[in-house]
Amino acid sequence: MKKLAILGAGESGVGTAILAKKQGYDVFVSDMGSIKAKYKKSLDENNIRWEENHHTESEILSASEVVKSPGIPDSAPIIQALIKQDTPILAELEFAQRYSKGKTICITGSNGKTTTTSLIYYIMKKWGVDVGLAGNIGHSYALQVATNDHDWYVLEISSFQLDNMFEFRADVSVLMNITPDHLDRYDFKMQNYVDSKMRIIQNQGPKDSFIYWSDDEYIDQELLKRQDGYAPKPTPSSRNAVMGYPTLQPFSDKDLSAMAEFPNPLLPGKHNLRNMMAAYYAVLAAMAKMDISAGQKEKMKEKLALCLKDFPGVEHRLERVMEKDNILWINDSKATNVDACHVALEAMSRPTVLIVGGKDKGNDYSTIADLVKEKCCALVFLGVDNAKLHDAFDSLGLPIADTHSMKDCVEACRKFAKDGCTVLLSPCCASFDLFKNMEDRGEQFKTLVKQQA
Repeated sequence: MKKLAILGAGESGVGTAILAKKQGYDVFVSDMGSIKAKYKKSLDENNIRWEENHHTESEILSASEVVKSPGIPDSAPIIQALIKQDTPILAELEFAQRYSKGKTICITGSNGKTTTTSLIYYIMKKWGVDVGLAGNIGHSYALQVATNDHDWYVLEISSFQLDNMFEFRADVSVLMNITPDHLDRYDFKMQNYVDSKMRIIQNQGPKDSFIYWSDDEYIDQELLKRQDGYAPKPTPSSRNAVMGYPTLQPFSDKDLSAMAEFPNPLLPGKHNLRNMMAAYYAVLAAMAKMDISAGQKEKMKEKLALCLKDFPGVEHRLERVMEKDNILWINDSKATNVDACHVALEAMSRPTVLIVGGKDKGNDYSTIADLVKEKCCALVFLGVDNAKLHDAFDSLGLPIADTHSMKDCVEACRKFAKDGCTVLLSPCCASFDLFKNMEDRGEQFKTLVKQQA
């Protein structure tokens, strides 16, 4: 019996454990932190061995394969020990696809992933397709495969997940863009991060589709590198993406006028037109793979336009919290890099009080300095250490408040915000210095805004 060790007992880890158990593996789950009660219950109900608050090396190093949480860096001692002995280390998505009959639409990119993923899933559901939502969003892909395998899956995939995917193949892949993000995880080398994102196309063939934004600074040149011939098949010790010559569907800013014909008040800004265009091409590529009549396809195309108009938007991404006293409060907590904040500011039409700060990821704030000066009437810094923000923005001459809790942050925003202003939480940074995650940051913001209304 093959042994599978799973590092991390969250949604993806426990889902993987249940699928592996069903497939006849000897399964061991280990988490360096505490495991939530609901996940302990699931593991116990499925007779799966587990431990928390430590790693038992003898158990983990004796596994034939390891599936790890994407949040665990390669620098972790247990990962280094596994690498040293050449144990394959996989992502949940890699493992789960082995046992799934479903086709996949896979979305990655520095920004726009969640909105685009959610929109594609919304359209597929409206079409009546048997579809699951997974990856960085929804429920565990592995658990869905184990309990109710779908015909299609829409998967939001991060660079961290792609790093441990080798055999995985997307039927339809979507690369929104590549802008600096997570550079602290990639030795502060942009090319390492670019290479990770390009793995979305690995193993694709001529019957598959690759949709990408052709105006991106990196994607076209990376494709040229990969179209000279097939690279060696990636292995657990290799991070080189393979190009299998899928059908290419580029889109650029000049194509976005068509999307403007489907106005959606919950998707403001040019970046959301890009998200809509990517979703549009993705669902058309999926439809081409469905065994349905020409008449059904025409009806689905008609419904597609309606879906673009009535999509309800995504929580924590330019989410309108409330408007009172002619002050609009917007929660954009998902903006965890500088480019995400840039597109949010571009969408602002009123003087803006901007909330920035958190755990810096090697950000270059100079890229938004001119836009901040143009759009913002005040800045509120929110983080344990705001020194880098002061260095970047103090010279702009805007009113600034230094805060270290969401309560103080919202109070400072109320003092700065005047009639006709927007208060925008678009932090540029990760949330882990003051909050559990970006969702916690966004929820605290919304709660305090409404409480003080």
